[in-house]
Amino acid sequence: MTRDRKRALLALADGTVFEGYSLGAEGETWGEVVFNTAMTGYQEVITDPSYKGQIVTMTYPLIGNYGVNEEDVESRRPFVEGFIVKECSRITSNWRAQMSLDQYLKKYSIVGIQGIDTRELTMRIREVGAQTGVISTLDPDPSSLVAKARSLPTLEGRDLVKEVSCSQTYQWNQGTWRLEGGYEAPSPDRDSLHIVAYDLGIKYNILRIFAHLGCRVTVVPAQTPAREVLALNPDGVFLSNGPGDPAPVSYAIENTRQLLGKVPLFGICLGHQILGLALEGRTYKLKFGHHGANHPVKDLATGKVEITSQNHGFVVDMDSLGDQVEVTHINLNDHTVEGLRHRDLPLFSVQYHPEASPGPHDSAYLFQRFVDMVRDYRAR
Repeated sequence: MTRDRKRALLALADGTVFEGYSLGAEGETWGEVVFNTAMTGYQEVITDPSYKGQIVTMTYPLIGNYGVNEEDVESRRPFVEGFIVKECSRITSNWRAQMSLDQYLKKYSIVGIQGIDTRELTMRIREVGAQTGVISTLDPDPSSLVAKARSLPTLEGRDLVKEVSCSQTYQWNQGTWRLEGGYEAPSPDRDSLHIVAYDLGIKYNILRIFAHLGCRVTVVPAQTPAREVLALNPDGVFLSNGPGDPAPVSYAIENTRQLLGKVPLFGICLGHQILGLALEGRTYKLKFGHHGANHPVKDLATGKVEITSQNHGFVVDMDSLGDQVEVTHINLNDHTVEGLRHRDLPLFSVQYHPEASPGPHDSAYLFQRFVDMVRDYRAR
């Protein structure tokens, strides 16, 4: 441990304790400890609202080498509860960098820890499962921190969507990023398809892709009643990603149920789970979840395997879906449901992230698929 860094401890509910040193803000934080296998994209991870309630461990050993900039955020601020790395680079080397990762975490009061064996931690999570943990630079007593971790709530049964969703309806008008000129400024006209997006913890790149495809995009808070959404005269409705357990987000499930058959629907991640529940399915929690940018998913219609970005701890139970719902994609690591569609109604969803930034982009075609579905529905 270096002498110029404050000592920090990570304690898990199973009694495991790691000693390292402070990264980002000093203090104490808690959440469900998970691991992410992506080699890049740490800024997008930190600002992904789906990580609300979680402390993220990056499995790649050196994080932060290209710094942080204000353009590559996925939401209005970081939502991750804490951040764990083997080593945070003290050298920031990228022409777009505006600050270091350590400075960025301090700016938003995110407590982190570095200098621990993240391989050992990852193996522990894989063996025992994702569990509550506490990072502290304040409490030097390992037994005290373990007791805290054991006393804190898990993700199950908690509605975290209310903590990340927007508070007011707004219009989105930023397209995708280009090296030559930054983000596009699309100018949709009145004949453009109108997509209303439920913000359950939405990532900006989803909205950027819809805008890039020429859509007018209206974002509404998660608790917006279905009747108010229909009053906006949408051509299609999008159900976004978001954090935690979908089951307690009853208002989103009921609103989605009221939209079935009235407008084309597309869901991603939590939106996929909400759609599954609205179709009378069930969800359950995975042992340690899927978090990273290298998960293989098979399209059952074509046999094609896509490398995908994922971030979820819950999945739809394949056996709970009725005959009218077809599973379209499966995860090749554990054969869990990664996509579904209705045989009669205009809707489909995927568990993974086709909007992934910085990548992979194997599944980006799904946005065009939804736009085509919406256009065909409007034509009829």
